Amino acid sequence: MPSEADARASAPARARPLEGVRVLDAATILAGPVAATFLADFGAEVIKVELPRRGDASREGPGLGPGLSFLWLQEGRNKRSVTLDLHDAEGQELFRRLADVSDVVIESFRPGTLEAWDLAPAALLERNPRLVVLRVSGYGQTGPYRHRGAFDRTASAFGGSLYVTGHPDRPPIRSGYASADYMAAYAGAFAVLMALHWRDLRGGPGQVIDLALYAPVLRASEASIPLYHRAGHVRERGGDRNPYIVPSSSFSTADGRWVVLSANTEVLWRRLAAAIGAPRLARDERFATLEARCAHADELYAILEEWTSARSADEIVRVCDEADVPAARVNSIADLFADPQVRTREDVVIVDDPRVGPVAVAGIMPKLSATPGRIEYLGEGLGDSTQDVLGRLLGLRGDEIARLRERGVI
Repeated sequence: MPSEADARASAPARARPLEGVRVLDAATILAGPVAATFLADFGAEVIKVELPRRGDASREGPGLGPGLSFLWLQEGRNKRSVTLDLHDAEGQELFRRLADVSDVVIESFRPGTLEAWDLAPAALLERNPRLVVLRVSGYGQTGPYRHRGAFDRTASAFGGSLYVTGHPDRPPIRSGYASADYMAAYAGAFAVLMALHWRDLRGGPGQVIDLALYAPVLRASEASIPLYHRAGHVRERGGDRNPYIVPSSSFSTADGRWVVLSANTEVLWRRLAAAIGAPRLARDERFATLEARCAHADELYAILEEWTSARSADEIVRVCDEADVPAARVNSIADLFADPQVRTREDVVIVDDPRVGPVAVAGIMPKLSATPGRIEYLGEGLGDSTQDVLGRLLGLRGDEIARLRERGVI
């Protein structure tokens, strides 16, 4: 697998599109910090504000040393770690001063927390009218639930995705990963870029972005909103099947694996029928149209399962690929490490960290041709950049920093 560090050493570093943008990341688990990581990957100077002595919650968990969890090493990458106690009046003033010289502030406290610390976005914008403030919270800054906390699973439940995931006769099942958090991270980074575009290219002011953790989940509900509104239809759990597209499901294989077959159009369905050696199925009145296939899904899936269960996963994918029908193995992370597609696109890269040695992490996404992102370093030790940032950006002297450290403010 290619090494990110080796790639950097063998090629000159190119400019990244967000160089010159300064982000103050005061968020914690998980959407807000990951949004900041996406910005950092593409050149933004991200200052990660952490609580003295404890650090960010993502430092906890399996890792390679105290405060260096695998999650932190990956999602804390390209950020400058600064410790700052926002419960303390001096810490709050230092935060204001850092916000004065920043382009973006990202926070994920419960609504009202920044206001209680006299760090309300309105007050920050009064001092720095060009500031963009991304506020990520469980239910947003408005509405009757604004005071409630939420995590990934909570947002998935409230936003509707948990309701439709699983088998109809069993309890709902969460996604295997923190999908709601990462979806909100993508949405948050996108919102920040829109606000910066409005400010820098359209001459607009700074502004506040209100992002509820559940909102991207609800937005990803396909056509469920208009279907319910106009037809009263409530999508229920359907197991592994898509109730509106048949065939599209997972099938067992002869070598104990699973593959996904997706024939989402009439053309693809005819190709799949031919690929399994049964072109007549495309003309069978039970399967000739999408409506008919949905009505006879059990019969069709039994036929496809009989075909896949007699073949290996790789053979099934090869046959479907030759027929130009989308198919894929259901991969584990171990499978992805060995996959040539993932290797070629550097979706997983190895970074040689001077503290812990080589560590594989998620690569840069998306791929930009002229201004690609890159990983400069993995998550710093707690407070590693405190002295540099406070001295360089705020002009604090060494004795002032020492006094703040003695007081526990930093």
